Amino acid sequence: MKPQKFEQSEAMNKERQMPHAVLVIDDEPQMLKLLRLILETKGYRVYVAAKGEEGILEAAQRRPDLIILDLLLPDISGITVIQRIREWSQVPILVLSAVDQEKEKVQALDSGADDYLTKPFGDEELMARMRVLFRRLQPQECLQVFRTDGLEVDLVHRRVFFNKKEVHLTATEYSILRLLIRHAGKVLTHRQILQEIWGPHSVEQIHYLRVYMARLREKIEENSVQPKLLLTEPGIGYRLMILDPADTASK
Repeated sequence: MKPQKFEQSEAMNKERQMPHAVLVIDDEPQMLKLLRLILETKGYRVYVAAKGEEGILEAAQRRPDLIILDLLLPDISGITVIQRIREWSQVPILVLSAVDQEKEKVQALDSGADDYLTKPFGDEELMARMRVLFRRLQPQECLQVFRTDGLEVDLVHRRVFFNKKEVHLTATEYSILRLLIRHAGKVLTHRQILQEIWGPHSVEQIHYLRVYMARLREKIEENSVQPKLLLTEPGIGYRLMILDPADTASK
């Protein structure tokens, strides 16, 4: 009996140690080839699809850990792919976008995408974005303290420290910061933040959000004019950066 238990344990360990699977949905053969080369070199298992419908089917069958999705596809739009996958899965989705597609980026993020990357992009930036999204695969239900680059937020006692000094935040400022922490490293659109904090009737009141973000930066940035933590994604929204190489969460 002991050898059998050992074999089962070994099998479970091997399954846990399997590399992440990534599904790439893009109709450009050269881009598919490039992404496959980059990802396989880094040890990922890679699946590809050249059309949206094919990508949805692959996502359902392969159950990848992350999807890299081009918005411009020959059969259905990338937005439609996101919306249909979000009907049954919360797999992280990283969108590939052209520089002049700001509206599409916002729509993709509002539809459920987790981040976007502008073509052309560098290998290291792609890997960094993916590492952040893979953190979503780790359970965070018991997150108690968030730390990154001088910022420490005690989510249990609702206390905020910057450079070891306690910072007073208003209820709204704290709610915004907590929302950004829940999605640390991910772009949140203006609409997503406004709807979450102020409700669905306030999604066009971007000036409210800008005022509160400016106040937050004054309290938790070394230099509010050149912020390192609370970054603006022009025309899209905001992102809370994870700057420490060490784990940012305590349980």
